[in-house]
Amino acid sequence: MTITIKKQNIFNDRFCFLYLFFMIFVSTSFLTRTVILVKALPMVNLSVWLLIKIYCVGLFYDVATMLYFAIPFVIYLTIIPDRVYQSKFHKPLVYLLLFFSTSLLIFISFAEYFFFDEFGVRFNFIAVDYLIYTTEVVKNIRESYPLPAIISSIGVISLLVLLTTRKYLGISINSKTSFKERVKKGLVLLILPFLFFVSVDQSLSKISSNNYANELSANGIYNLFAAFKNNQIDYGAFYATRDNNAVFRKLREILKESNNTFVTNNIFDITRQIKNNGKEKRLNVVVMIVESLSAKYLGIFGSKDNLTPNLDELAGKSLLFTNLYATGTRTDRGLESITLSIPPTPGRSIIKRPDNEDMFSWGFIMRNRGYDTKFIYGGYGYFDNMNYFFSHNGFDIIDRKDIDKSDIHFTNALGVCDEDLFHKSITEFNKSYKNNKPFFAEIMTTSNHRPYTYPDGKIDIPSHSGRNGAVKYADYAIGEFIKDAQKEPWFKDTIFVIVADHCASSAGKTKLPVKKYQIPLLIYSPAHVTPEKIDRLASQIDIAPTVLGLLNFSYKSRFFGKDVLKMQYDQERAMIGTYEKLGYIKNNKLIVLDVKKENSMYQFNRHTGEAKKIPIDVDMLDEAISYYQGASYLYKHNFKD
Repeated sequence: MTITIKKQNIFNDRFCFLYLFFMIFVSTSFLTRTVILVKALPMVNLSVWLLIKIYCVGLFYDVATMLYFAIPFVIYLTIIPDRVYQSKFHKPLVYLLLFFSTSLLIFISFAEYFFFDEFGVRFNFIAVDYLIYTTEVVKNIRESYPLPAIISSIGVISLLVLLTTRKYLGISINSKTSFKERVKKGLVLLILPFLFFVSVDQSLSKISSNNYANELSANGIYNLFAAFKNNQIDYGAFYATRDNNAVFRKLREILKESNNTFVTNNIFDITRQIKNNGKEKRLNVVVMIVESLSAKYLGIFGSKDNLTPNLDELAGKSLLFTNLYATGTRTDRGLESITLSIPPTPGRSIIKRPDNEDMFSWGFIMRNRGYDTKFIYGGYGYFDNMNYFFSHNGFDIIDRKDIDKSDIHFTNALGVCDEDLFHKSITEFNKSYKNNKPFFAEIMTTSNHRPYTYPDGKIDIPSHSGRNGAVKYADYAIGEFIKDAQKEPWFKDTIFVIVADHCASSAGKTKLPVKKYQIPLLIYSPAHVTPEKIDRLASQIDIAPTVLGLLNFSYKSRFFGKDVLKMQYDQERAMIGTYEKLGYIKNNKLIVLDVKKENSMYQFNRHTGEAKKIPIDVDMLDEAISYYQGASYLYKHNFKD
């Protein structure tokens, strides 16, 4: 007797659509990972074993992501009857669906490459913001990249993929699959992503102490949705904690200074009465917050590129702080630390969170002293929720919509050029001066940001040629602003503060590369501030208390920052972080608090940035926890004005 075994063609199955999609997805992810690996190769310290882990763990996340991505396809393929699936009108839709799905995957791959090129990481919170603020982001992309060429390339590649798979897809469309069989396969394909959802998180991608290797082992789409899911991170649930009473005892001890006293004995109340000697100086205060101005760009910090001649000259006439660090990697985080003087709590900046009104802010301190208080921005302030936050925390808002078209000489996706922004600022200051009102302003610039475009003929680097040109133009605009301000009657009674919102790039081999968080701080006022170089370790959160100290203001404070000029050596510290990792710097050592209550400690060289892991100093860990747990607790409970 002859037994005939009928071979089952895997393509003779309506779920062949998913099999093809799976191969396309994994292949695209593999190529994306490889291209990014080649770009990051100098920073990865690659070994054979690390290479194996990158691709094996990466494949795991690719499969998990593909299963999530496939859920709507699985449901559709399960429920649609054969007569509809095989109908003439439906067949072209299947081809189009595969074409557009492939195009989307390839588009994401291009986007990942450009994102990694700018930030040194796969998709994260920043990418979430890009999806939220689509108007600015789309304009920025159009002005930064050859979009027509990219879209055309994506279309051609997707068409080639479709032509290659058309034969197998045709077999799949013509196959007959019973409802019972479809349900069996559909349930399996729906259960698998559920299992991944309840059992897998981003922690498996932490395969090395090298942060670039960890990013390469992840999947960008997976990270993007994880960022959506975790836009706020509960400190107590994810980070090392201490008893709240112990935390606040330590925090009150840390915050105690020679010129302050706590106003109550309530251990959870950090309100202090700050007393400064001498008569209060009702000087105007202008805080220029310069987009992405890393210290490394300035000649005074060792740059040989001559990008900041105006700032370098101004530094010699200012209080120059040479050991100051940004708290985060985004504009909103810098604005938060400067305005609220608080450490970077995990998750999104408080500027973007709910319940961020009427907080204890620099704006309210100045407004209550009778100052005109303004937040001035060259773009539209709904971006990053800036208008809402500042208008509810002691500031009047001046943004792009308030600048007359006749006063705009150049603009790009993010806003008017810095020169136009500063001209508008002077107009606003003149209004306050004519009304006999002192003024306090935070000015947020935009020119030193992709697409790196600015007016022609201002500097010797052509517009749209890269970051160096944008830095030099930003420096030029600041120089012109100071020259214009010197012509005004209020100049002699004004303190100018120049600081970055964050550094240009925070990517590095270590979890938190300390040197890349270093930013400049200049305080300039020829009639009132004696030039000096200050090398004390300090943070963005210390700017407001330091300036208020220069004004000899006595006031009640709930700031976490301190007056750097009165700070003792053993009080010097700084905070740096991402949305997930929280860093505490002291004595050339760095504590990193991470999710899953993981802690690590590093000794670093502040000049070279080199770092090595060392055993944890328990006392320093307790200080770090006190700052971060205390700030998170107060935000949740009563951190209000």
